[in-house]
Amino acid sequence: MSTVGIKDLKNRLTHYLRRTKQGEEVIITERGKPIAMIQPIQAVAQAVSLDARLAQLAARGLLTLPTRKPLKRVSLARVSGPPTSKTILADRR
Repeated sequence: MSTVGIKDLKNRLTHYLRRTKQGEEVIITERGKPIAMIQPIQAVAQAVSLDARLAQLAARGLLTLPTRKPLKRVSLARVSGPPTSKTILADRR
């Protein structure tokens, strides 16, 4: 476990994230007082938020997180004529 101040963390974020990726926990301090901790996602016992739980599942390889934002609004398409299910059944005969 290592301790780092906010200024040093900002300047060397990639370095500390690499260490975290290797399993190390990093304590972040503000004026010498601990305020946060960066730890590997697998080490978190119980995630509180939905985003944290999804991130844990993604880290285990159980799901893939979306790479783009969801659609804001989806409109329904109106189709005239007989229902699609009847058309499919007629094609199968």
